[in-house]
Amino acid sequence: MAAFLQTALCLIVGLVMSAAAVAQTPTPASQQALPILFSADELTQDRELDVVTARGNVEATYGDRTLLADSLTYNQRTNILAASGNVSILEPTGEVLFASHIEISGDMREGIVEELRFLLSDGARIAAAGGRRTNGDFLDMRQAVYSPCDLCPENPTRPPLWQVKAVRIVHDGRQKNIEYTDAWLEIAGIPVAYTPYFSHPDPTVKRRSGFLAPSIGSSSQLGTTLEVPYFWAIDDSRDITFRPMYASEEGPVLATEYRDRLEAGRIDLVSSLAYDSSDAIRGHVLGKGRFDIDDTWRWGFDAERATDDTYMRRFGFGSKSTLSSRAFAEGFRQRNYVAANAYAFQGLRAANASGTAPYVLPMVDYNHVGEPDRFGGRAELDAGVLALTRPEGTDTRRLAMRGGWRAPFEGPIGDLFRFSVGLRGEAYQTDDLVRSSSQTPSNEFDGRVIPGASLDWRLPFVRDGGSFYQVVEPIGLVAVSPYGGNPDTIPNEDSLDFELDETNVFRPNRFTGLDRVEGGPRLGYGMRWAAIGNGGGSTSALIGQSFRPKTDDTFAQRTGMEDNFSDIVGRVIVSPDPNLDFLYRARWDKDNFAIRRNEIRMHAGPPVLRVDIGYAFFGFPMESGFAPREEAQTSVAAQLTRYWAFRASAIRDLNDDSGGMRAATLDLTYEDECFIISIIGARTFYTDREIQPADTIFLRFTFKTLGDFQTSVL
Repeated sequence: MAAFLQTALCLIVGLVMSAAAVAQTPTPASQQALPILFSADELTQDRELDVVTARGNVEATYGDRTLLADSLTYNQRTNILAASGNVSILEPTGEVLFASHIEISGDMREGIVEELRFLLSDGARIAAAGGRRTNGDFLDMRQAVYSPCDLCPENPTRPPLWQVKAVRIVHDGRQKNIEYTDAWLEIAGIPVAYTPYFSHPDPTVKRRSGFLAPSIGSSSQLGTTLEVPYFWAIDDSRDITFRPMYASEEGPVLATEYRDRLEAGRIDLVSSLAYDSSDAIRGHVLGKGRFDIDDTWRWGFDAERATDDTYMRRFGFGSKSTLSSRAFAEGFRQRNYVAANAYAFQGLRAANASGTAPYVLPMVDYNHVGEPDRFGGRAELDAGVLALTRPEGTDTRRLAMRGGWRAPFEGPIGDLFRFSVGLRGEAYQTDDLVRSSSQTPSNEFDGRVIPGASLDWRLPFVRDGGSFYQVVEPIGLVAVSPYGGNPDTIPNEDSLDFELDETNVFRPNRFTGLDRVEGGPRLGYGMRWAAIGNGGGSTSALIGQSFRPKTDDTFAQRTGMEDNFSDIVGRVIVSPDPNLDFLYRARWDKDNFAIRRNEIRMHAGPPVLRVDIGYAFFGFPMESGFAPREEAQTSVAAQLTRYWAFRASAIRDLNDDSGGMRAATLDLTYEDECFIISIIGARTFYTDREIQPADTIFLRFTFKTLGDFQTSVL
């Protein structure tokens, strides 16, 4: 019955207020458009004074604003609402205004507020002794405090972790800005900084021009450094950040970051320019662009370049070993794909020889996969054109084409087959090629046409174990093609990094590119086992080996493929639940089972204590140019408490008798709803020309919603 009366009162009073609003001449037309709707436990109207009084769970709504209070009076003649007791106004932007008493216009846009509290859309709060609201989006507050920090539940009177006190705080909703006059920053109730004026965007602003938090540091190579970034929001889709850096031991550096979001693409560009202590101009650029032409075609670029090998590492712009620049266009239509690329490379290692890196222009590839035919097979066609040009060394032009047919089918006992047949051909034209049979560079033209066929076979046995099921699957491969096909008149540009592992032991052609082919009959055989739990956990293992009746000297020594029988490769993956992932990969010598490659990766523990362990041993082939490598990596991440987190990591070269450490990092972080402090210590141990081992201690303060301050010692 009470709910019925309350609803009836709401409807009646709404109609009365609507009629009264039409009759009032002083009220602007914009305020006459909507009625004020009331809901309350008790509501009375004085017709002589044109005053409506509401008490108990009062709710007044005008348009998309709602006022809640314990009691309220509305003077229809003056169009003034006066509310008291637990007053709150819910704004359409998500902000909430709280007060002990408020006098405000009927449209809730103009008024005076006492004992004000303002909840912003991101959870930050402003409290003030009083304030004035103007035009619905301008709030002028006196004797105010701003903070995003939660109060202590046990002692709400204790000051928050940090807060900004000001004689005056203004929130301009139209300009989306918060301004402070005569303000000081307090941490744990202790004043630490004062400013006569500052401002920052309100939480609804995602980007705006202005200075960002500065950083101050010290480096054994750069000296004392100061960086004062400035962010310029050019328009709604473009912005640029300027990062000027001043160093006592080096010349000035200007870094920029440009972003552009287009209707049909995007551009991201990071660059820098330095005038170093030797009066040399140095710099770099890292850029990326992607652009859609239509539903079929798109084009783009990657731009990576530096003035010299060590500039980026010395000035803190990354530690890439190779910079790759590319321009491309590509198209997708049904089962066809075509791409045209151009590449330029810059090696940053000391061992990179100047002038030997090729320019790739053009590199055009076409791929087609046909519709399934009546046998379930598909026709395939791949074609490509490649040209490599070097300032010094061999220039190569290649025309390649491959056609084939592939079909899967099922055998009589549930075994699965995949049959493939194809014909490939390449034509090469080279300049200044150094052949293995001659040390004199020569110009060559050569080609080859090679047919091939392969049959992949698998027989999965499945056993249901109740809470899990097991799969045991023998695997076999038979492939045939003519012997040879790799004369020394054909250069090897794209098949240099061959490594036998479990991912390619069952492939008809183990080489990664087109310049080398695997010839003759060959077999691959192995076994896969897996156990899959009903809850999602799984464990699997794979082992395999290959055999050829005739050896092939195309494979370098110690690759594991130089003899009739290949080395044995295997892999074990254990993932019983989300808190444990274990991977083991290995290659064993076929004769004495000596380990040729070992790799272990483990991630263990819940988020509160996570341990990552990595170990790798690679016995590189003699012709690869690399020495055997043995390395261990370890990291531990722990959530010590609700607010404190710790992380430590280290990389160690186990082949180095002098200690072998390559890098070590310690990170201690405190984070709550309003504040982040991070202490990071790191050391690098490598030396490369002007780059020397360095220590870094980095301290960062982040005041959430305001910005951060950071210092570092290198």
